[in-house]
Amino acid sequence: MTQTAGNLLKMRTSLDDVVQYALPLSDATVDMNACIGAPLKLSYEGQINCIRCGRLTKKSFGQGFCYPCFRDAPEASECIIRPELCRAHEGESRDMAWSEKHCLTEQVVYLAKSSAVKVGITRHSQIPTRWIDQGASEAIEFARVPNRYTAGVVEVAMKDFLTDRTNWQRMLKNIVSDDDLLARKHTLIEQIDPALREYVTDNDDVCEIRYPVEDYPTKVKSLTFDKLPEIEGVLAGIKGQYLIFDDGRVLNIRKHSGYFITLET
Repeated sequence: MTQTAGNLLKMRTSLDDVVQYALPLSDATVDMNACIGAPLKLSYEGQINCIRCGRLTKKSFGQGFCYPCFRDAPEASECIIRPELCRAHEGESRDMAWSEKHCLTEQVVYLAKSSAVKVGITRHSQIPTRWIDQGASEAIEFARVPNRYTAGVVEVAMKDFLTDRTNWQRMLKNIVSDDDLLARKHTLIEQIDPALREYVTDNDDVCEIRYPVEDYPTKVKSLTFDKLPEIEGVLAGIKGQYLIFDDGRVLNIRKHSGYFITLET
C-alpha cells in the first residue's frame, strides 16, 4: 500500500492514444492511469486550503478559492463564466497584468462533442487541455479572436443554435452525439452575423479524444468529501476531471480543489 498526501488540484493531462492523467497532491504527483483497474482510497483530512493564497478556509468557493480570493482574484472574475462581460480590452480588470496574459491574448471559440455539440471558448494555449477537462469525444476550432470579450460575443451568437454546457451524467455514461462536427461548423458559419465571420478559422481538423476507461457506468452517482470523508473502490477509469469507480460512483476532482487528502493505492 502506497500513501500520498496533499492538497488536490485538477488533474494534469496530455493527449496520447488515450488521455494520460497525473494528479497533483501538493509537492507530489500521482500517475492516475497506473491506478486504473486497482483499489483506490481517498481520505479527506478535514482541511481546505485556498488554491490561490493557501490560507485555511472552512468552505471552498468557485472550485478552490477562499472567500476573499473568490471576491477579489482575477481568476474568479465574472467574465470567467461570462466572457462577454470582460472589460480588459477597455482597461478594466481586477488585475491588468493577469488579464494581459489571460484575456488579452488569442482565444479560440470551439465546438466540442459529447452527448451533444456544445460551444465553448479557451485560450489558444489551453488546447486540447480544455477539451479533455470537459470530457469531449471530439472537438474542432470554430474561430480565433484577439481577446476574451470578442470570444464571448461570438459564443453568445452561437448559443442561439448550440448549448454551452456539458451534460456531465451523459458524458460519464459515454453517450455520444452522432453529429458531424465539420458539417456543423460550416452550417454555423452561415447562421452567425456576417460581421463575426472574419474570425472563423480555416483549421478544419477534428481532434478525437479517447479516455482511459475500462467500463462506462449505466448509472452514475456523484460523490463529495463534504458528505463522505472516505471514498474507496476499484478505479474503472477517468474522463474529464472525474474518477469513475466500478460501481458507477464518480468523483469530480476539480470540484474539490484545495481539499487536503490522503490517497492510498
